Amino acid sequence: MTVSTVRVPAVRTVPAIDHKRVAARLMLVCLCFFVVSGAMALAMRSELARPGLQLLSTSEYDQAFTLHGSGMVYLVMTPLALALGIYLVPLQIGASGLAFPGLAVFGLWSLVAGGLTMDAGLLTAHGGAAAGWTAFLPLSNRSYSPGVGLDLWAIGVTLATLSAIALSVSILATIFRRRAPGMAMLRMPVFCWTMLVTCLMVVTSFPALVVAMGMIAASRHLSVDGDPVVYQYLFWFYGHPAVYVMFFPFVGAVAEVVPTFSGRRFFGYRPMVLSLLAFAALSMSVWAHHMFTTGAVANEYFALTSTALAITAGVEYFDLIATMWHGVVRFATPMLFALGFLLQFLIGGLTGIILASPPLNYDLNDSYFVVGHFHYTLFAGSMFGLLTGIYYWFPKFTGTLLSERLGRIQFVLTVVGTNLAFFPMLVLGYDGMARRVADYPASSGFETWNAISTAGAWVIALSVAVFLLNVVLSLARGVPAGDDPWGAQTLEWATSSPPPPENFGSLPEIRSYAPLLDLRREAGR
Repeated sequence: MTVSTVRVPAVRTVPAIDHKRVAARLMLVCLCFFVVSGAMALAMRSELARPGLQLLSTSEYDQAFTLHGSGMVYLVMTPLALALGIYLVPLQIGASGLAFPGLAVFGLWSLVAGGLTMDAGLLTAHGGAAAGWTAFLPLSNRSYSPGVGLDLWAIGVTLATLSAIALSVSILATIFRRRAPGMAMLRMPVFCWTMLVTCLMVVTSFPALVVAMGMIAASRHLSVDGDPVVYQYLFWFYGHPAVYVMFFPFVGAVAEVVPTFSGRRFFGYRPMVLSLLAFAALSMSVWAHHMFTTGAVANEYFALTSTALAITAGVEYFDLIATMWHGVVRFATPMLFALGFLLQFLIGGLTGIILASPPLNYDLNDSYFVVGHFHYTLFAGSMFGLLTGIYYWFPKFTGTLLSERLGRIQFVLTVVGTNLAFFPMLVLGYDGMARRVADYPASSGFETWNAISTAGAWVIALSVAVFLLNVVLSLARGVPAGDDPWGAQTLEWATSSPPPPENFGSLPEIRSYAPLLDLRREAGR
């Protein structure tokens, strides 16, 4: 049977701006910052395992707390989500490269400069920033944060934010301008739609963080009395959409893995697209639920919009579960992490609905319940989605497979570690333990749960070590993967693994969002 193809014009690609190389370097930079931020988390959790100060002083704890949270949000999860888009979006839409590749290169080096600047405060006389990753006024003014550590932190955050905006503009322009013939918007893979709404949220909400950093600078150096409530308006207008920036691309990864390993076409493609667009729109109207206790926002409105997110999330969950229904599910490592994502993130989502209720929020605000909630969201949720994507696309990135045995070991360790580390935080918050504290009274009864949480953090560290071992061994002597080891459905698997600089020589005819599945069915396979 003859299969019609579309010839892709040869494009001379400069290696320095090959989107795949830029994305690989972004991922490597994020991995380095992840190790640094993770080490700070282990130091904090080890300090909290027992009452009293054993490892860190209060000042050192505050610095570790600030740089851990800042690193994970600004330097790890956000740029990792965008790095996946830089690598995969051109391949999934049949493009030979990125639009505005220079912007992507700027995004890479702006992230490097931002991360190094942010952490450079540790080398100064007064130490690094210690006002928390949110740096609320007045904690971030010179009275409470003397020295240059907070100034360097604000500059670093600004550079990292500009990096995210530049990367997002490049991805958006690629989606709108460089789709292959036949690749209509409603034929794009679900992952591309998650990147589209992610980048729209970045370019809409992230500029508010740049303005907030300017407000800190004015407060510190121009003797301007910054209004703490106005600062929170700006920060959370960035901060809550940022949660979904660190979530949607990994939902997209799961949405690619589930149909592939279920042997079925994705169920409910158009409802999924509509739910993503509605979710992104709603995400811009929920930010003030972080401010229920200030008395400065319309609590009823923001409670309503925050709770409404459960409807759009429910559509996405339904589509993913329905895709598996009556499918022949293969429990390879990518699918295990996809299932782990669905279960783990559910805890984060349900605890978010609790915090969206103002009466409950009044009781739980600034407690460890909030810490448990966003760790279930960003680690037990997004990190599982990220690992789903890494195990799935690693053969595409490198041409070799990661070890299934080590992958399964890592999966078990990650499930055990995340729940040991984060579920006790929910209990501690319910019992009244405050967040952002370096110590607690021995009489509080918090020690047992904190010890369990610390043990879980070390199990997570062990799971990361297993993952790094898996990557090293696979790169050194891994099993060749072939072009399409999974029997996948989208265009990135229609070229070699890893892809050539120009991505494609020819493309199959694109008639749906699963062109390779169409091709196999047309060929009777």
